[in-house]
Amino acid sequence: MTTILGIESSCDETAAAVVTDGKVIASNIIASQIDLHAKYGGVFPEIASRAHIEAIGHVVESAIADAGVSVNKIDAIAVTRGPGLVGSLLVGINYAKGLALALDKPLLGINHLEGHVYSLWLTEAQREIVFPVLVLIVSGGHTELLLMTGHGEYTRLGGTLDDAAGEAFDKVGRMLGLPFPGGPNIERVALQGSATAFDFPRAKTDSSYDFSFSGLKTAVKREATVASTRQGDKDPVLRADVSVKDVAASFQKALVSTLVEKTARAAKEHKATEILMAGGVSANQALRQAMRAQTELPVRYPPLNLCTDNAAMIAAAGCFRYEAGLRDDLDMDVKPMWALNSKTYER
Repeated sequence: MTTILGIESSCDETAAAVVTDGKVIASNIIASQIDLHAKYGGVFPEIASRAHIEAIGHVVESAIADAGVSVNKIDAIAVTRGPGLVGSLLVGINYAKGLALALDKPLLGINHLEGHVYSLWLTEAQREIVFPVLVLIVSGGHTELLLMTGHGEYTRLGGTLDDAAGEAFDKVGRMLGLPFPGGPNIERVALQGSATAFDFPRAKTDSSYDFSFSGLKTAVKREATVASTRQGDKDPVLRADVSVKDVAASFQKALVSTLVEKTARAAKEHKATEILMAGGVSANQALRQAMRAQTELPVRYPPLNLCTDNAAMIAAAGCFRYEAGLRDDLDMDVKPMWALNSKTYER
């Protein structure tokens, strides 16, 4: 049995978890910072870093205690190395280095995107995955389309050229006066709106599998808001005659249809056995339903508690890296712009 302690601090969640054999969660502790950042309408990097410093010791200790394992039984420590916010990443990776040195345990620097992929290995019903699979990673900071042909074997087919899908949700949510984060709140009000009230655009890109959501965001702003005349206002003001519910539903439909169309087409072209979705936006029910309706392939996604950033997914990815014989040195540094492909872990 392989037991991995995972640590995640790439953005605004301080998390630690213990996972065995890359599949069984022994503990999974998350300290959220949503309330700290809500008034800014997005993550404030300096505040995030400070909050990580305050929380990480307690979070790691709680994860080990909840797992009921001795630190001597931990085989390795896996920590998010990137991509992410520099300050946030540094808190997690430096804590992991100190712990690895103190306990004389191997250290594994994990790509955050690969962590999201391995969240699919953490449920009973979703463990038997046959390659190749088409992976859509869709979150606040990332929108990536990957062909996964084996453990650690990725080909990037496309990604966002501007805003990530989750970022677009947050920005449109702010335009509509909805609380942060925008994704779940847009989904909530969209249930009562008309998805055909506005015909928002689906951007065309030069590459078949790239995404662009900045034009969609601009279209929402043009249709739903007016420039503020009040001194000091930086944000546009919602038009009095516009239904927030209709705008939310129409925006969500446009974004979801773009994700689904390209993902389903890529899966068919590359003869994938199934489609895996991961990341915070994969929790969106409209996306899940549309993806299942668009393809005859099995569509898998994590349970809601594993869609957003967590350390169990980092530990799961770490287990596969550990069993493949990969190790990292104590002098490894963070990689804020770290791409995920088959060269990610080349020595």
